[in-house]
Amino acid sequence: MSNNEPHLERNLKGRHVQLIAIGGTIGTGLFLGSGKAIHLAGPSILLAYLITGIICFFLMRALGDLLLSNLDYPSIIDFVNQYLGKDIGFVAGWTYWFSWIALAMSEVTAIGLYMKFWFPALPQWIPGLVILVILLGLNLITVGLFGETEFWFALIKVVAIVGLIVIGAWMILIHFKTPVGHASLQNLWQYGGIFPRGGKGFVMSFQMVAFSFIGIEMVGMTASEAQNPTKVIPEAINQIPLRIILFYLGSLFVIMCIYPWTNATASQSPFVQVFSVLGIRSAADIINLVVITAAASACNSALFTTGRLLLSLTYGSKNRQVAKLGKLSRRHIPANALTFSTIIVAAAVMLNMWFPGGVFTLVSTVSTISFLFIWGLIIIVHLKFRKTPAGRQSTFKLPFAPWSDYLVLAFLLFVFGVLALSRETLIGLIVVIVWLVGVYALRRYGEQKRQQRSE
Repeated sequence: MSNNEPHLERNLKGRHVQLIAIGGTIGTGLFLGSGKAIHLAGPSILLAYLITGIICFFLMRALGDLLLSNLDYPSIIDFVNQYLGKDIGFVAGWTYWFSWIALAMSEVTAIGLYMKFWFPALPQWIPGLVILVILLGLNLITVGLFGETEFWFALIKVVAIVGLIVIGAWMILIHFKTPVGHASLQNLWQYGGIFPRGGKGFVMSFQMVAFSFIGIEMVGMTASEAQNPTKVIPEAINQIPLRIILFYLGSLFVIMCIYPWTNATASQSPFVQVFSVLGIRSAADIINLVVITAAASACNSALFTTGRLLLSLTYGSKNRQVAKLGKLSRRHIPANALTFSTIIVAAAVMLNMWFPGGVFTLVSTVSTISFLFIWGLIIIVHLKFRKTPAGRQSTFKLPFAPWSDYLVLAFLLFVFGVLALSRETLIGLIVVIVWLVGVYALRRYGEQKRQQRSE
Protein backbone atom coordinates (compact mmCIF):
# COMPACT_ATOMS: atom_id res chain seq x y z
CA MET A 1 0.00 0.00 0.00
CA SER A 2 1.17 3.49 -0.68
CA ASN A 3 2.06 5.96 2.02
CA ASN A 4 -1.00 8.02 1.09
CA GLU A 5 -3.35 5.20 2.03
CA PRO A 6 -4.46 4.44 5.61
CA HIS A 7 -2.59 1.46 7.03
CA LEU A 8 -3.60 -1.36 9.34
CA GLU A 9 -2.82 -0.24 12.86
CA ARG A 10 -0.69 -2.21 15.31
CA ASN A 11 -3.25 -2.55 18.12
CA LEU A 12 -2.77 -6.24 18.94
CA LYS A 13 -0.89 -6.64 22.21
CA GLY A 14 1.50 -9.46 23.04
CA ARG A 15 -1.07 -11.32 25.13
CA HIS A 16 -3.56 -11.06 22.25
CA VAL A 17 -1.12 -12.66 19.80
CA GLN A 18 -0.18 -15.37 22.31
CA LEU A 19 -3.79 -16.38 22.94
CA ILE A 20 -4.67 -16.10 19.24
CA ALA A 21 -1.83 -18.55 18.59
CA ILE A 22 -3.17 -20.86 21.29
CA GLY A 23 -6.70 -20.53 19.93
CA GLY A 24 -5.38 -21.57 16.54
CA THR A 25 -4.28 -24.92 17.94
CA ILE A 26 -7.39 -25.71 19.97
CA GLY A 27 -10.74 -26.26 18.33
CA THR A 28 -13.83 -28.43 18.28
CA GLY A 29 -11.64 -31.19 16.81
CA LEU A 30 -10.08 -31.71 20.25
CA PHE A 31 -13.25 -31.35 22.34
CA LEU A 32 -15.52 -33.42 20.08
CA GLY A 33 -13.40 -35.10 17.40
CA SER A 34 -10.89 -36.64 19.80
CA GLY A 35 -13.40 -39.34 20.72
CA LYS A 36 -13.50 -40.52 17.10
CA ALA A 37 -9.71 -40.28 16.82
CA ILE A 38 -9.18 -42.42 19.95
CA HIS A 39 -11.75 -44.94 18.72
CA LEU A 40 -9.92 -45.14 15.38
CA ALA A 41 -6.31 -45.53 16.55
CA GLY A 42 -6.29 -46.24 20.28
CA PRO A 43 -3.26 -45.04 22.29
CA SER A 44 -1.21 -44.63 19.09
CA ILE A 45 -3.18 -41.43 18.54
CA LEU A 46 -0.69 -39.79 20.92
CA LEU A 47 2.12 -40.55 18.47
CA ALA A 48 0.05 -39.22 15.57
CA TYR A 49 -0.51 -35.93 17.42
CA LEU A 50 3.17 -35.70 18.34
CA ILE A 51 4.30 -36.22 14.73
CA THR A 52 1.77 -33.72 13.39
CA GLY A 53 2.72 -31.25 16.12
CA ILE A 54 6.39 -31.41 15.10
CA ILE A 55 5.41 -30.85 11.47
CA CYS A 56 3.28 -27.86 12.44
CA PHE A 57 6.17 -26.40 14.43
CA PHE A 58 8.41 -26.57 11.35
CA LEU A 59 5.59 -25.05 9.29
CA MET A 60 5.20 -22.17 11.71
CA ARG A 61 8.94 -21.54 11.93
CA ALA A 62 9.04 -21.32 8.14
CA LEU A 63 6.09 -18.92 8.23
CA GLY A 64 7.73 -16.83 10.96
CA ASP A 65 10.95 -16.65 8.93
CA LEU A 66 8.94 -15.18 6.05
CA LEU A 67 6.82 -12.81 8.13
CA LEU A 68 9.74 -11.19 9.90
CA SER A 69 11.47 -10.53 6.58
CA ASN A 70 8.73 -8.05 5.61
CA LEU A 71 6.33 -6.90 8.32
CA ASP A 72 4.45 -4.64 5.90
CA TYR A 73 2.90 -7.60 4.10
CA PRO A 74 -0.62 -8.12 5.54
CA SER A 75 -0.79 -11.83 4.61
CA ILE A 76 1.22 -14.82 3.41
CA ILE A 77 -0.33 -14.34 -0.03
CA ASP A 78 1.90 -11.32 -0.61
CA PHE A 79 4.91 -13.60 -0.23
CA VAL A 80 3.37 -16.08 -2.70
CA ASN A 81 3.00 -13.23 -5.20
CA GLN A 82 6.61 -12.21 -4.70
CA TYR A 83 8.25 -15.64 -4.91
CA LEU A 84 5.89 -17.78 -7.02
CA GLY A 85 4.34 -15.18 -9.32
CA LYS A 86 1.00 -13.44 -9.50
CA ASP A 87 -0.80 -16.33 -11.21
CA ILE A 88 -0.09 -18.70 -8.30
CA GLY A 89 -0.66 -15.81 -5.89
CA PHE A 90 -4.10 -15.23 -7.39
CA VAL A 91 -5.04 -18.89 -6.98
CA ALA A 92 -3.55 -19.04 -3.48
CA GLY A 93 -5.20 -15.81 -2.33
CA TRP A 94 -8.69 -16.74 -3.37
CA THR A 95 -8.24 -20.32 -2.16
CA TYR A 96 -7.09 -19.13 1.27
CA TRP A 97 -10.01 -16.72 1.44
CA PHE A 98 -12.31 -19.56 0.36
CA SER A 99 -10.77 -21.81 3.04
CA TRP A 100 -11.62 -19.40 5.84
CA ILE A 101 -15.07 -18.70 4.39
CA ALA A 102 -15.79 -22.45 4.37
CA LEU A 103 -14.42 -22.76 7.90
CA ALA A 104 -16.67 -19.95 9.12
CA MET A 105 -19.62 -21.63 7.39
CA SER A 106 -18.88 -24.91 9.16
CA GLU A 107 -18.56 -23.16 12.54
CA VAL A 108 -21.82 -21.20 12.32
CA THR A 109 -23.47 -24.47 11.27
CA ALA A 110 -21.86 -26.23 14.25
CA ILE A 111 -23.13 -23.54 16.63
CA GLY A 112 -26.66 -24.18 15.42
CA LEU A 113 -26.19 -27.91 16.03
CA TYR A 114 -24.73 -27.37 19.52
CA MET A 115 -27.57 -25.07 20.57
CA LYS A 116 -30.04 -27.86 19.83
CA PHE A 117 -28.64 -29.62 22.92
CA TRP A 118 -30.45 -27.03 25.05
CA PHE A 119 -33.17 -25.92 22.63
CA PRO A 120 -34.16 -28.90 20.43
CA ALA A 121 -36.95 -26.97 18.70
CA LEU A 122 -34.76 -23.94 17.84
CA PRO A 123 -34.24 -23.63 14.06
CA GLN A 124 -30.61 -24.43 13.23
CA TRP A 125 -29.99 -21.18 11.32
CA ILE A 126 -30.94 -18.71 14.08
CA PRO A 127 -27.92 -19.13 16.45
CA GLY A 128 -25.47 -18.87 13.54
CA LEU A 129 -27.07 -15.66 12.31
CA VAL A 130 -26.99 -14.09 15.78
CA ILE A 131 -23.32 -14.99 16.29
CA LEU A 132 -22.39 -13.61 12.85
CA VAL A 133 -24.03 -10.26 13.55
CA ILE A 134 -22.34 -9.95 16.96
CA LEU A 135 -18.88 -10.91 15.68
CA LEU A 136 -19.12 -8.60 12.67
CA GLY A 137 -20.00 -5.72 14.98
CA LEU A 138 -16.99 -6.45 17.20
CA ASN A 139 -14.62 -6.75 14.25
CA LEU A 140 -15.81 -3.46 12.72
CA ILE A 141 -14.98 -1.40 15.82
CA THR A 142 -11.23 -1.94 16.24
CA VAL A 143 -8.69 -4.71 15.82
CA GLY A 144 -7.91 -4.36 19.53
CA LEU A 145 -11.47 -5.43 20.34
CA PHE A 146 -11.07 -8.46 18.09
CA GLY A 147 -7.90 -9.35 19.98
CA GLU A 148 -9.65 -8.92 23.33
CA THR A 149 -12.58 -11.10 22.24
CA GLU A 150 -10.27 -13.82 20.94
CA PHE A 151 -8.20 -13.59 24.13
CA TRP A 152 -11.20 -14.50 26.31
CA PHE A 153 -12.50 -17.13 23.87
CA ALA A 154 -9.11 -18.86 23.94
CA LEU A 155 -8.82 -18.52 27.70
CA ILE A 156 -12.07 -20.44 28.21
CA LYS A 157 -10.72 -23.31 26.11
CA VAL A 158 -7.41 -23.31 27.97
CA VAL A 159 -9.12 -23.38 31.37
CA ALA A 160 -11.30 -26.33 30.29
CA ILE A 161 -8.27 -28.34 29.14
CA VAL A 162 -6.07 -27.51 32.12
CA GLY A 163 -9.00 -28.37 34.39
CA LEU A 164 -9.33 -31.76 32.71
CA ILE A 165 -5.60 -32.49 33.02
CA VAL A 166 -5.44 -31.52 36.72
CA ILE A 167 -8.57 -33.49 37.64
CA GLY A 168 -7.43 -36.43 35.51
CA ALA A 169 -3.98 -36.54 37.10
CA TRP A 170 -5.60 -36.60 40.54
CA MET A 171 -7.88 -39.47 39.46
CA ILE A 172 -4.89 -41.47 38.17
CA LEU A 173 -2.87 -40.92 41.36
CA ILE A 174 -5.64 -42.21 43.64
CA HIS A 175 -6.74 -44.93 41.17
CA PHE A 176 -10.22 -43.44 41.04
CA LYS A 177 -12.95 -46.04 40.49
CA THR A 178 -14.86 -45.58 37.24
CA PRO A 179 -17.80 -47.53 35.76
CA VAL A 180 -15.28 -49.51 33.67
CA GLY A 181 -12.52 -50.12 36.24
CA HIS A 182 -9.94 -47.83 37.84
CA ALA A 183 -7.98 -44.87 36.49
CA SER A 184 -4.45 -46.13 35.87
CA LEU A 185 -1.45 -45.74 33.58
CA GLN A 186 -1.88 -49.41 32.65
CA ASN A 187 -5.06 -48.55 30.76
CA LEU A 188 -2.84 -47.17 28.01
CA TRP A 189 -1.31 -50.51 26.96
CA GLN A 190 -3.24 -53.38 28.51
CA TYR A 191 -6.05 -53.34 25.91
CA GLY A 192 -4.21 -54.45 22.79
CA GLY A 193 -1.02 -52.46 23.23
CA ILE A 194 -0.11 -49.05 21.83
CA PHE A 195 -1.20 -49.99 18.27
CA PRO A 196 -4.37 -52.00 18.90
CA ARG A 197 -5.81 -51.18 15.47
CA GLY A 198 -2.56 -51.95 13.70
CA GLY A 199 -0.83 -49.77 11.16
CA LYS A 200 -4.03 -49.04 9.23
CA GLY A 201 -5.81 -47.47 12.20
CA PHE A 202 -2.74 -45.37 12.98
CA VAL A 203 -2.42 -44.14 9.39
CA MET A 204 -6.13 -43.37 8.98
CA SER A 205 -6.11 -41.34 12.20
CA PHE A 206 -3.98 -38.66 10.53
CA GLN A 207 -7.01 -37.27 8.70
CA MET A 208 -8.63 -36.46 12.05
CA VAL A 209 -5.38 -35.25 13.61
CA ALA A 210 -4.57 -32.93 10.69
CA PHE A 211 -8.07 -31.45 10.96
CA SER A 212 -7.36 -30.55 14.57
CA PHE A 213 -4.45 -28.27 13.63
CA ILE A 214 -6.22 -26.38 10.84
CA GLY A 215 -5.93 -22.61 11.38
CA ILE A 216 -2.65 -22.80 13.30
CA GLU A 217 -1.05 -20.51 10.71
CA MET A 218 -3.61 -17.80 11.50
CA VAL A 219 -1.12 -16.09 13.84
CA GLY A 220 0.64 -15.01 10.64
CA MET A 221 -2.29 -12.75 9.84
CA THR A 222 -1.62 -10.75 13.02
CA ALA A 223 1.96 -9.75 12.12
CA SER A 224 1.00 -6.51 10.37
CA GLU A 225 -1.24 -5.43 13.27
CA ALA A 226 0.80 -6.63 16.26
CA GLN A 227 2.64 -4.31 18.62
CA ASN A 228 6.37 -5.11 18.57
CA PRO A 229 5.94 -8.02 16.09
CA THR A 230 9.66 -8.87 16.04
CA LYS A 231 9.30 -9.92 19.68
CA VAL A 232 5.79 -11.36 20.02
CA ILE A 233 5.63 -13.38 16.76
CA PRO A 234 8.78 -15.47 17.50
CA GLU A 235 7.61 -15.99 21.09
CA ALA A 236 4.19 -17.20 19.95
CA ILE A 237 5.67 -19.58 17.38
CA ASN A 238 8.40 -20.97 19.64
CA GLN A 239 5.86 -21.87 22.32
CA ILE A 240 3.86 -24.06 19.93
CA PRO A 241 5.61 -27.33 20.92
CA LEU A 242 4.88 -26.74 24.62
CA ARG A 243 1.24 -25.95 23.88
CA ILE A 244 0.86 -29.07 21.75
CA ILE A 245 2.39 -31.29 24.44
CA LEU A 246 0.26 -29.74 27.17
CA PHE A 247 -3.08 -29.38 25.43
CA TYR A 248 -3.26 -32.28 22.99
CA LEU A 249 -0.94 -34.96 24.36
CA GLY A 250 -1.64 -34.05 27.99
CA SER A 251 -5.42 -34.14 27.73
CA LEU A 252 -5.62 -37.28 25.57
CA PHE A 253 -3.05 -39.09 27.74
CA VAL A 254 -5.11 -38.38 30.85
CA ILE A 255 -8.37 -39.34 29.15
CA MET A 256 -7.08 -42.76 28.02
CA CYS A 257 -5.63 -43.46 31.48
CA ILE A 258 -9.03 -42.80 33.05
CA TYR A 259 -11.09 -44.56 30.41
CA PRO A 260 -9.60 -47.43 28.37
CA TRP A 261 -9.63 -46.49 24.68
CA THR A 262 -12.03 -49.40 24.07
CA ASN A 263 -14.73 -47.44 25.91
CA ALA A 264 -14.31 -44.30 23.81
CA THR A 265 -17.28 -43.59 21.57
CA ALA A 266 -16.88 -41.81 18.26
CA SER A 267 -20.07 -39.82 18.79
CA GLN A 268 -19.39 -38.50 22.31
CA SER A 269 -16.81 -36.12 23.69
CA PRO A 270 -14.33 -37.88 26.00
CA PHE A 271 -14.26 -34.66 28.01
CA VAL A 272 -17.91 -35.24 28.91
CA GLN A 273 -17.11 -38.79 30.00
CA VAL A 274 -14.39 -37.66 32.41
CA PHE A 275 -16.45 -34.91 34.02
CA SER A 276 -19.52 -37.16 34.20
CA VAL A 277 -17.72 -39.93 36.09
CA LEU A 278 -16.94 -37.40 38.83
CA GLY A 279 -20.64 -36.99 39.38
CA ILE A 280 -20.80 -33.54 37.79
CA ARG A 281 -24.31 -33.67 36.39
CA SER A 282 -23.81 -30.55 34.35
CA ALA A 283 -20.72 -32.02 32.58
CA ALA A 284 -22.47 -32.13 29.24
CA ASP A 285 -23.64 -28.52 29.69
CA ILE A 286 -20.10 -27.38 30.56
CA ILE A 287 -18.56 -29.04 27.50
CA ASN A 288 -21.37 -27.81 25.27
CA LEU A 289 -20.65 -24.26 26.40
CA VAL A 290 -16.93 -24.77 25.72
CA VAL A 291 -17.47 -26.14 22.20
CA ILE A 292 -19.84 -23.27 21.39
CA THR A 293 -17.10 -20.91 22.55
CA ALA A 294 -14.55 -22.80 20.43
CA ALA A 295 -16.81 -22.54 17.37
CA ALA A 296 -17.43 -18.83 17.97
CA SER A 297 -13.68 -18.33 18.37
CA ALA A 298 -12.97 -20.07 15.05
CA CYS A 299 -15.66 -18.02 13.34
CA ASN A 300 -14.24 -14.82 14.86
CA SER A 301 -10.77 -15.69 13.54
CA ALA A 302 -12.25 -16.54 10.14
CA LEU A 303 -13.95 -13.14 9.82
CA PHE A 304 -10.75 -11.36 10.86
CA THR A 305 -8.69 -13.31 8.32
CA THR A 306 -11.10 -13.11 5.39
CA GLY A 307 -11.33 -9.34 5.83
CA ARG A 308 -7.54 -8.92 5.67
CA LEU A 309 -7.21 -11.36 2.78
CA LEU A 310 -9.92 -9.67 0.74
CA LEU A 311 -8.27 -6.30 1.43
CA SER A 312 -5.01 -7.66 0.00
CA LEU A 313 -6.71 -9.35 -2.97
CA THR A 314 -8.73 -6.32 -4.09
CA TYR A 315 -6.39 -3.44 -3.26
CA GLY A 316 -5.63 -1.34 -6.34
CA SER A 317 -8.25 -3.05 -8.53
CA LYS A 318 -9.24 -1.09 -11.65
CA ASN A 319 -12.86 -2.10 -11.12
CA ARG A 320 -14.47 0.60 -8.97
CA GLN A 321 -16.81 -1.76 -7.14
CA VAL A 322 -14.08 -4.29 -6.41
CA ALA A 323 -11.66 -1.51 -5.39
CA LYS A 324 -14.06 -0.53 -2.58
CA LEU A 325 -13.25 -3.83 -0.88
CA GLY A 326 -9.58 -2.84 -0.84
CA LYS A 327 -10.15 0.28 1.26
CA LEU A 328 -9.70 0.78 4.99
CA SER A 329 -12.21 2.62 7.16
CA ARG A 330 -11.35 5.63 9.31
CA ARG A 331 -10.78 3.16 12.15
CA HIS A 332 -8.12 1.43 10.00
CA ILE A 333 -10.36 -1.62 9.60
CA PRO A 334 -11.12 -3.35 6.24
CA ALA A 335 -14.82 -2.73 6.93
CA ASN A 336 -16.10 -3.31 3.38
CA ALA A 337 -14.12 -6.54 3.00
CA LEU A 338 -15.29 -7.75 6.42
CA THR A 339 -18.93 -7.02 5.63
CA PHE A 340 -18.75 -8.69 2.21
CA SER A 341 -17.11 -11.82 3.66
CA THR A 342 -19.72 -12.01 6.41
CA ILE A 343 -22.50 -11.82 3.83
CA ILE A 344 -20.95 -14.76 1.98
CA VAL A 345 -20.70 -16.73 5.23
CA ALA A 346 -24.35 -15.92 5.87
CA ALA A 347 -25.11 -18.10 2.85
CA ALA A 348 -24.45 -21.03 5.20
CA VAL A 349 -27.26 -19.74 7.38
CA MET A 350 -29.57 -19.93 4.38
CA LEU A 351 -28.35 -23.44 3.56
CA ASN A 352 -29.16 -24.49 7.12
CA MET A 353 -32.74 -23.40 6.53
CA TRP A 354 -33.13 -25.84 3.63
CA PHE A 355 -30.46 -28.53 4.10
CA PRO A 356 -29.73 -28.69 7.85
CA GLY A 357 -28.36 -32.23 7.69
CA GLY A 358 -25.63 -32.08 5.05
CA VAL A 359 -23.97 -28.68 5.27
CA PHE A 360 -21.40 -29.26 8.00
CA THR A 361 -19.58 -32.29 6.54
CA LEU A 362 -19.19 -30.75 3.08
CA VAL A 363 -17.91 -27.31 4.05
CA SER A 364 -15.60 -28.55 6.83
CA THR A 365 -13.94 -31.13 4.56
CA VAL A 366 -13.43 -28.65 1.72
CA SER A 367 -12.03 -26.07 4.14
CA THR A 368 -9.53 -28.50 5.64
CA ILE A 369 -8.15 -29.71 2.31
CA SER A 370 -7.81 -26.12 1.10
CA PHE A 371 -5.82 -25.23 4.23
CA LEU A 372 -3.42 -28.12 3.59
CA PHE A 373 -2.83 -26.76 0.08
CA ILE A 374 -1.92 -23.36 1.57
CA TRP A 375 0.46 -25.02 4.03
CA GLY A 376 2.26 -26.61 1.09
CA LEU A 377 2.60 -23.24 -0.63
CA ILE A 378 4.07 -21.69 2.53
CA ILE A 379 6.85 -24.28 2.50
CA ILE A 380 7.51 -23.88 -1.24
CA VAL A 381 7.74 -20.10 -0.79
CA HIS A 382 10.11 -20.58 2.13
CA LEU A 383 12.39 -22.76 0.00
CA LYS A 384 12.53 -19.94 -2.56
CA PHE A 385 13.04 -17.31 0.13
CA ARG A 386 16.05 -19.14 1.62
CA LYS A 387 17.99 -18.62 -1.62
CA THR A 388 17.62 -14.83 -1.49
CA PRO A 389 19.93 -12.40 0.38
CA ALA A 390 17.11 -11.72 2.88
CA GLY A 391 16.75 -15.44 3.48
CA ARG A 392 20.45 -15.96 4.08
CA GLN A 393 20.52 -13.04 6.54
CA SER A 394 17.41 -14.12 8.45
CA THR A 395 17.54 -13.98 12.26
CA PHE A 396 14.67 -16.45 12.77
CA LYS A 397 15.80 -19.36 10.64
CA LEU A 398 13.87 -22.61 10.33
CA PRO A 399 15.83 -25.36 12.16
CA PHE A 400 17.34 -28.05 9.91
CA ALA A 401 16.27 -26.28 6.71
CA PRO A 402 15.92 -27.22 3.90
CA TRP A 403 15.43 -30.82 5.12
CA SER A 404 12.69 -29.74 7.51
CA ASP A 405 10.94 -28.03 4.55
CA TYR A 406 11.07 -31.27 2.57
CA LEU A 407 9.82 -33.20 5.60
CA VAL A 408 6.73 -30.97 5.84
CA LEU A 409 6.02 -31.38 2.12
CA ALA A 410 6.36 -35.17 2.40
CA PHE A 411 3.98 -35.19 5.36
CA LEU A 412 1.39 -33.12 3.46
CA LEU A 413 1.56 -35.50 0.49
CA PHE A 414 1.06 -38.37 2.94
CA VAL A 415 -2.04 -36.72 4.42
CA PHE A 416 -3.48 -36.05 0.95
CA GLY A 417 -2.99 -39.75 0.23
CA VAL A 418 -4.82 -40.69 3.44
CA LEU A 419 -7.67 -38.33 2.52
CA ALA A 420 -7.98 -40.04 -0.86
CA LEU A 421 -8.54 -43.39 0.89
CA SER A 422 -11.81 -42.27 2.48
CA ARG A 423 -14.84 -41.81 0.25
CA GLU A 424 -16.21 -38.95 2.37
CA THR A 425 -12.99 -36.92 2.24
CA LEU A 426 -12.24 -37.94 -1.36
CA ILE A 427 -15.29 -35.96 -2.48
CA GLY A 428 -13.93 -32.88 -0.72
CA LEU A 429 -10.51 -33.45 -2.33
CA ILE A 430 -12.09 -33.55 -5.79
CA VAL A 431 -14.06 -30.35 -5.07
CA VAL A 432 -10.87 -28.52 -4.08
CA ILE A 433 -8.99 -29.74 -7.17
CA VAL A 434 -11.84 -28.52 -9.39
CA TRP A 435 -11.79 -25.17 -7.53
CA LEU A 436 -8.02 -24.75 -8.03
CA VAL A 437 -8.19 -25.57 -11.73
CA GLY A 438 -11.21 -23.28 -12.19
CA VAL A 439 -9.62 -20.30 -10.42
CA TYR A 440 -6.37 -20.70 -12.37
CA ALA A 441 -8.28 -20.94 -15.66
CA LEU A 442 -10.23 -17.81 -14.73
CA ARG A 443 -6.99 -15.97 -14.01
CA ARG A 444 -5.44 -16.96 -17.35
CA TYR A 445 -8.62 -16.06 -19.24
CA GLY A 446 -8.66 -12.63 -17.62
CA GLU A 447 -4.98 -12.08 -18.49
CA GLN A 448 -5.57 -13.02 -22.11
CA LYS A 449 -8.48 -10.61 -22.37
CA ARG A 450 -6.37 -7.79 -20.93
CA GLN A 451 -3.56 -8.51 -23.39
CA GLN A 452 -6.01 -8.46 -26.30
CA ARG A 453 -7.41 -5.11 -25.21
CA SER A 454 -3.91 -3.64 -24.83
CA GLU A 455 -3.01 -4.76 -28.35
